[in-house]
Amino acid sequence: MSASIARATVRAVSRRKILPTRAALTLTPSAVNKVKRLLQNKPEYIGLKVGVRTRGCNGLTYTLNYTKEKDKSDEEVLQDGVRVFIEKKAQLTLLGTEMDFVETKFSSEFVFNNPNIKGTCGCGESFNI
Repeated sequence: MSASIARATVRAVSRRKILPTRAALTLTPSAVNKVKRLLQNKPEYIGLKVGVRTRGCNGLTYTLNYTKEKDKSDEEVLQDGVRVFIEKKAQLTLLGTEMDFVETKFSSEFVFNNPNIKGTCGCGESFNI
């Protein structure tokens, strides 16, 4: 069983040249550090799992949960000692995406900078491809 850990926001990336990478998802140093801190006192979990579900006014939203095991169909991203697993349903929606962690005076959240997004809702929580 997985537990929800954080709120996630999406941003459409307009016409930015994306360099091909070997991983479906890349993490910024800020995201790597936050994931390490989240997992630091939770030895029963091996990483985070990113998924998508139908929700919000624009169609899809990301889910982010702790995970204890890798499912057979999960894509594993290993970066700087951090393991992030992508559920099968989310794999195509995340290709070329950068996962960041942003802290402001009012919020702290993971942000998915996704070049595949065609539109987002006003609050930035849901998107369509």
